Amino acid sequence: MPIEKEAPTPEAYNGPATMADVGKMAGVSAMTVSRALKGNSYIAKDTLNRIMAAVEQLGYVLDQSAGSLSSRRSGFIATIMPSIDNSNFADTARGITDTLARTSMQLLLGYTNYSVDREEQLIEAMLRRRPEGIILTGGKHTAKARGMLVNADIPVIETWDVPEDPVNAVVGFSNLAAMEALVCGLIDKGYSKLAFIGGPEEADTRGHQRRLGFERALANRGLDASRKVEIDAVPIRMSHGGGAIRRVLERFPDTDIAICVSDLLAFGAIMECRRMGLAVPDDIAVAGFGDYEIASVSEPGITTVNVDSYGIGTRAAGQMIAMLENRNAATAIKTEYHVLFRDST
Repeated sequence: MPIEKEAPTPEAYNGPATMADVGKMAGVSAMTVSRALKGNSYIAKDTLNRIMAAVEQLGYVLDQSAGSLSSRRSGFIATIMPSIDNSNFADTARGITDTLARTSMQLLLGYTNYSVDREEQLIEAMLRRRPEGIILTGGKHTAKARGMLVNADIPVIETWDVPEDPVNAVVGFSNLAAMEALVCGLIDKGYSKLAFIGGPEEADTRGHQRRLGFERALANRGLDASRKVEIDAVPIRMSHGGGAIRRVLERFPDTDIAICVSDLLAFGAIMECRRMGLAVPDDIAVAGFGDYEIASVSEPGITTVNVDSYGIGTRAAGQMIAMLENRNAATAIKTEYHVLFRDST
C-alpha cells in the first residue's frame, strides 16, 4: 500500500528525521516504527512497506546509540576511504588523525574497496552511531547514501575531488585538471604518441576524471587520444602494470610514453619494461600520478603529480573542527597539485 498523498514530505521537516517523523509519514505510531526497524516483532507487510518507504524518503537512520549516550555526543569523526592498502589514502587518514589529536575526538575509519554500494552500507552503519561529522572520499554516492547524508544534520566533507553538487563542504582538487597539466607538460617535452592506462571508470571516478584530463589535453593539442588500455580490476596494484604495458606495446607499438592512473601502476610497468629488455625512458617513457613514496625511490624516478595527500587530511580535519564550532563555516577548499618531472620521462 503506497504512502497517502497527503502525508508530509521531507521538506516539511527541519533537521534530521526522527522515528516520529517516519511514523507520521507512514501513518503509524513511533513504537510501530521502532518494532519494524528492529525486526523483533511481526508487522503486517503493507505496514512494513509504508514504513520502509518513509525511511527511504526521509533518509532516516536508526539511532542505536540513543540508550547509552545521554549527552547525544559520540566523540568520533567517521571517515570513509576507498582502500586501506593505498599509501596516499593512508597519508590522508594520518593527516586527519594528527589534526584531531588536538581535540577530544577520535577517528572511526571504514573502507569501500571502490564500491559505492559498500559506501552506502558504511554510511548507514556509521550514522547509526551518531558521529560528530563524516569525511568521505570523492563526490559520487548512491541516491540513498546522499539522502542519509543530507538528513543527518552533521558536517559532511567530501575530499579528493571537487564535486559539482557537494553535500556540504569540500576539500580537494580537480583530478581532470591535474592530469591535463601533466599531459601538457609531457607534450611540451616532445612526446606526441601518448597512451593512457587506467581502471574501470564506473568503479574509480577519480581515475575516470584523470582519463578525461588526458583526452582533453590531447584534443586541445590536436593529438590522437585513442591509445587507452583499461585494467578490469579494483583496486589497481603494482602487479597490474606489467600486463598493461605489454598490451600498450602490442596494440600501439609506436607509443613513446605510457601515462598511468597511479604511481603503483607506473612502477609495475617500469619493472616489466626491464624484464622485456626495454630502457625507460629511451625505448618508452612512463609517468604516474599521486607521488607515492615509491615514485621517488624507483630507478628511474617516476614523473608524477604530487597532490599533497597528507595535507588533504589535515585541511579536511581542520574544516571539520571549524564546522563543529560554526555550521556556517562550510566551504569548498581547493587543494594544490604539482607536476614533478623525474627520470622516467
